[in-house]
Amino acid sequence: MSVLTEAKIDAHCHVLEPSRFPYREDTSYRPAGQEMGSAKYFQEVMACYQVQHALLVGPNSGYGLDNRCLLDAIASAPHVFKGIAVVPNDISLEALQQLKAQGVIGVAFNPSLMGFDFYADIEPLLQRLRQLDMWAQFQVENDLLLDFLPMLSRVDVKMMVDHCGRPNLNAGVSQPGFEALLALGREGRAVVKISGFAKFSQAGYPFTDTRVFIDALVRAFGLKQCVWASDWPYLKAPYRLDYGPMLRAYEPMFNAEERHQLMWLSAKHHFGF
Repeated sequence: MSVLTEAKIDAHCHVLEPSRFPYREDTSYRPAGQEMGSAKYFQEVMACYQVQHALLVGPNSGYGLDNRCLLDAIASAPHVFKGIAVVPNDISLEALQQLKAQGVIGVAFNPSLMGFDFYADIEPLLQRLRQLDMWAQFQVENDLLLDFLPMLSRVDVKMMVDHCGRPNLNAGVSQPGFEALLALGREGRAVVKISGFAKFSQAGYPFTDTRVFIDALVRAFGLKQCVWASDWPYLKAPYRLDYGPMLRAYEPMFNAEERHQLMWLSAKHHFGF
């Protein structure tokens, strides 16, 4: 079988439909053109590539703390979608419970965009997520993960790291932030998304310069703690990206049995599809 025809679960994608859910006035970036896509259209994309389920992530771009588009998408196809929301750092336990009842399974933190200081006070929020058995999802880059390790050592929350941790390719696999991520994998403390290659590759498609980092992650985490994600519709992409060619980039990296674990079994287990 081809990667294009195997059953899959997409662990990181976005829906943006400003015609129905206008962007916030205070947003710093307003996705446009092919950066946008409704839940209905994304389901057509999914059907073309045998993607059975998807974990929708609330984008900081456009919507910020406004989760209406995300929640509407989940409600339109609850058997297909679950969500990761963007929330205020001081959100109450009751508000988190309401989001969970609507198909949200975790909260997104984006230090790669907002920096550490913006999240310096999230330890109580991490405790609430732990209490509700929800995920804390981090998008870091370079060595930003190091800043969060003290609080993460105190709170045993379910943790997920986006896009291979977005390492600095020039610094190699021994850079402190990436070594810390590998340690989390060896300790069984996190799930990592094998995705987002365009966010840290310097070579471009098919991203051969990322392979050494991907191999290191798979060794440290094991495929059961790794999930695949498309990152559709490729917000702020530095060049043209499409779903099919992005999938094909995984064929030289993983055989069919490994892809079944990475692209189906792991997400099915971790996210309850």
